[in-house]
Amino acid sequence: MLVVENILLALNSIMSNKMRAFLTMLGIIIGIGSVISILTVGNSLTLTVEDNMQSMGSKDIFVAVVERTDDDKPESIIDGVKYPETTSSRRDMKDSDYITSDMIRDMSEKFKDQIYAVNVSDQVGKGEVSYQSKSSGVSAVGVSAGYYVTNAVDIKEGRMFNSSDFANQRNVCLVDNKIVNALFDGNPEKAIGKEVEFDLEDTRPTVFTIIGVYEASQSTASANPFSSMMEAFMGARVYMPLNTAKQLDGSKGLYSSFRVSTGLGDDTEQLRKEINNYFEPYYAGNAGFEVKAITFEGMLDSLTSLMDKLTLAVSIIAGIALLVGGIGVMNIMLVSVTERTREIGTRKALGARNSSIRIQFLIEAMIICLIGGIIGLILGLVGGSLLSSLLGYPASPSIPGVIFSLLFSLAIGLSFGYFPADKAAKMNPIDALRYE
Repeated sequence: MLVVENILLALNSIMSNKMRAFLTMLGIIIGIGSVISILTVGNSLTLTVEDNMQSMGSKDIFVAVVERTDDDKPESIIDGVKYPETTSSRRDMKDSDYITSDMIRDMSEKFKDQIYAVNVSDQVGKGEVSYQSKSSGVSAVGVSAGYYVTNAVDIKEGRMFNSSDFANQRNVCLVDNKIVNALFDGNPEKAIGKEVEFDLEDTRPTVFTIIGVYEASQSTASANPFSSMMEAFMGARVYMPLNTAKQLDGSKGLYSSFRVSTGLGDDTEQLRKEINNYFEPYYAGNAGFEVKAITFEGMLDSLTSLMDKLTLAVSIIAGIALLVGGIGVMNIMLVSVTERTREIGTRKALGARNSSIRIQFLIEAMIICLIGGIIGLILGLVGGSLLSSLLGYPASPSIPGVIFSLLFSLAIGLSFGYFPADKAAKMNPIDALRYE
């Protein structure tokens, strides 16, 4: 019998038992829908992280003081490093454990042909900024000139820091639009040139002149889902020249980390190794800490790999519903073969071959799974898009996942439909015609 005729017979059988067919498809629908939703959310998250890390400078090098480990395990997600920020040992660091300004300056000079910019920052602290009778919560950060190479800061009004601001330790600052809204009625032009007073923790009240208003790139918030909560806790962020910040908080020019941007076309991995080698002599006698350099590109690859593995693991769990659905298909096809015993006997008596009977029931099982797969695919895409939107990420369906899911649903129909189809094909026509 022709394939088209078998498809029409299958559709006719499904339409004559709509509720039974729908309940049979339900397992396939839930399984495919779950897998597609998970793949869509996972793919959206992965692409968003990739885009944002690319915009942050995926070829940048992150240099940090880290706790020494005794094991010889291979480097993992971030080169097998336990960062002080995640361990209690950070509070035990002495001045000699930190990276000094002289080390950074000498390193920059040594690799000047390979380094495009060095980003050093100093967290001055949080507190309040006030103008006349108005005030706003604020978090102050001292930055080097290289900060704006590795971070997206969009100046809306005024200007960026210049070399004179850094060299002369001027009390100038960049404020964001939140501070402008709180102190200057949302008018950035009105804010430029105004003197505001900062009252930060552990520092004396100091007057600064606003030279620029910026609006932080939204990519930062997308890359870090907790950034908005952190901003709510710490207040708006204000930037000031690094040397000014050091003078304000009395720091000694000691840093736990900094970033390096490489020149266009330079070998980032080779520079990473050279920076590691550069700091080794400084920390040779330090039993507790060392300096490690890692690339954001390596972090991106590791994060992407981790998210892919998590997505795959959850998808496999969701795929169990497909197997349950396949068992349901097998069960209903066995019932169908029993109900249509006389039909099978009549066809065999009229000369139908075993292969024709087998193909007829296989196609019916595959059609049931395919229809269920298509319905599940639509529901999965809708559900995945809604979940991605709720999480704040643009929906990005996985095309390979869509194709694989449909093919897998057909494979389920083929696998679980074969036994009932084979049973029908091997049925004795005389016994089938006697069946009541």
